[in-house]
Amino acid sequence: MLQHARELLAVRSPLDAELIVSEILGSWWGHRVPDGDVEEIIGEALVDYAGTAGTPAALALLIGMAYMGTPRQAAKAERAALELMGNGVARPGWADRVGMVAPEECFVSRDVYGDQDSVVCTYTYGGAERHALVILVDRNKAGAVQPAGDRFAPAARAGRPPMPGMVRDAWVSSQVDKLLDHCRREGRDNPLMRFEPLDSRDAKALLHSALDLTDDTDDPPVNENFGSYHAFVRARVDILPPGGRLPQPPVYGRDRRATIAARFLASDEAEGLSDRSAASRCVDRIIDYGCTHDYGRPLRVSPIKCEMFLLDWLPRKVLLSPTEQEAVPHVLAAWVRWAGKRTGLPEEGIRATLDALWDATAKFAEAYRDPSAFGLDRELVDRLLPDGDLEALPRRAFALPFLSGTHRRSGRHGFIDLSTLDPADPDDRRVILEFEHPGADEEHLDAHERLAERLWDGEPPQLWDTAQSLLDVGYERHEILHKLIDVLDRCGDDAEALREALHVLRHEPPPE
Repeated sequence: MLQHARELLAVRSPLDAELIVSEILGSWWGHRVPDGDVEEIIGEALVDYAGTAGTPAALALLIGMAYMGTPRQAAKAERAALELMGNGVARPGWADRVGMVAPEECFVSRDVYGDQDSVVCTYTYGGAERHALVILVDRNKAGAVQPAGDRFAPAARAGRPPMPGMVRDAWVSSQVDKLLDHCRREGRDNPLMRFEPLDSRDAKALLHSALDLTDDTDDPPVNENFGSYHAFVRARVDILPPGGRLPQPPVYGRDRRATIAARFLASDEAEGLSDRSAASRCVDRIIDYGCTHDYGRPLRVSPIKCEMFLLDWLPRKVLLSPTEQEAVPHVLAAWVRWAGKRTGLPEEGIRATLDALWDATAKFAEAYRDPSAFGLDRELVDRLLPDGDLEALPRRAFALPFLSGTHRRSGRHGFIDLSTLDPADPDDRRVILEFEHPGADEEHLDAHERLAERLWDGEPPQLWDTAQSLLDVGYERHEILHKLIDVLDRCGDDAEALREALHVLRHEPPPE
């Protein structure tokens, strides 16, 4: 990294220097280290190493890190740089101007679908070296990612809508007027694009939120060069004026969702749907997806959103009946026409969305996999998934694997056919657990019942993640159940303590 920093001695522009430093800092961005902070382990260690090296390149790097590093890195870098300058190490010519940049204006270029925003922010160094930072904010991927670390849960599980976007790319241009002219022309001539000014305060709120989501995501879907710009983007966003607010997503309760579904089913666009019962169930899925995974925007339609719904979300999350599988593309096409008209989507946008939908329909039959196709009994799957949550199948089967056979309850006459019991019903679930643990006392059964309920509901998500990790390293299922019960009993209602204990348990070494 210090060899790379020698390039800082060959440049005159503070902008070029900041971009080089950002590239160096980006060499470890996005990496995770177990039980540690990569910014401390590498970034702060680099500051210490540069201070010890004491070369002009090391001083140049420290000056850049004092502006672009994390708060701890910046504080350490500033102290080390002052010490080197006090020892007579030569400063680069741009040293007095690095970070002395001021924002000018912000704009946004966005498609009419609401899929992506390209935020353009312009800056100068005291009226010189004007440049534009372009940041791509993706609103589709924001609802699909899993934030990193034990502190976070997927937005849908946590009962919150996802953030309104995530940063996926960024770049810098010194041809500011040429860039803005191109954006204005596209916004004027392309009916599917809009270009308009954006309040700098709102730009800061939007970009901070989107950057946070990108930073908190394991392996975020960013451009391969984004890490090189990350520190630069953070520094530039930080100097935008504060005070902006993100729009809060509307709340769609059960009644409001039902009203939307009823209006759609009564519309001219839905008139041609033959199976009204299947159509009703399908449109409920479409609305739920928009409310939960698209920042509370059930009426928004776009080619990308339709493809993600059909080819990604439905196959992973929802158990559809054969009639629903056949109906859903047709229901979605009618929904595109109905919702697109109500949101003011241009006719060109509706046509492009329908074209993408029909292209995806051919792939849907391949992408969607009914669990019964893998040899699972359909009746058994239906009992484990009364809510249709396909993602819950493995953890519910892990929690309650014995759903057939006969059981004679202690102190009672006659046998119970387990295949007649409903695992979603707490009373029936107790009988199923009694079958698995014959002779167990009430306290022991109570503990297994509490764990089974949590696994059934998927709360917290880290519980099932930990069970899978222990399976992967070789623990038997019954051992894992008792390890999880011990953690639940020890932590009680302390959610933070439970997450920490599960994190420790997840990294337990394999059994000998």
